[in-house]
Amino acid sequence: MPGGPRARFFEFGEVRLAILSLLKDSPKHGYQLIKELTERSGGLYKASAGTVYPTLQQLEDEGLVVSEAQEGRKVYRLTPEGAQELEREKETVDRIWARADSWGDWGQWMGPEAFAFFRPLGSLIKATFRAARWADGDHEREGKVAAILEKAREELRELYKSSAD
Repeated sequence: MPGGPRARFFEFGEVRLAILSLLKDSPKHGYQLIKELTERSGGLYKASAGTVYPTLQQLEDEGLVVSEAQEGRKVYRLTPEGAQELEREKETVDRIWARADSWGDWGQWMGPEAFAFFRPLGSLIKATFRAARWADGDHEREGKVAAILEKAREELRELYKSSAD
């Protein structure tokens, strides 16, 4: 599970690279970028105007993007220098979007209703890690831990399946 409810989606300096990479394909206005950043994380990262617009201004100040007014909106596009920055930081950009794909897989199940279960789920994960250390290398113990987890998974599955009938 990616980090829990307080995990940071973007590390320091990564928002600017993510925005540059989204502008690589076509010019966009700020709202489009906010929407795409949120969608790319499966909704787990909620991009805000307070992050996106100052970052766009910084990128413009650095000469990595330019803006122009179109239909009453400021539209941003990548400059050649911005494209060079993306090329220099290709590994980081690839890592950002690989992480986004990973978070997106979780995001389909992580609505606000899931937050009530983070604390007990975290406790379960911690107990599982402790049990894994206890069982390490002992096939019988490993089997017991796996069986307990499988039983819990099945009980939860039965719980939500029975309510759908």
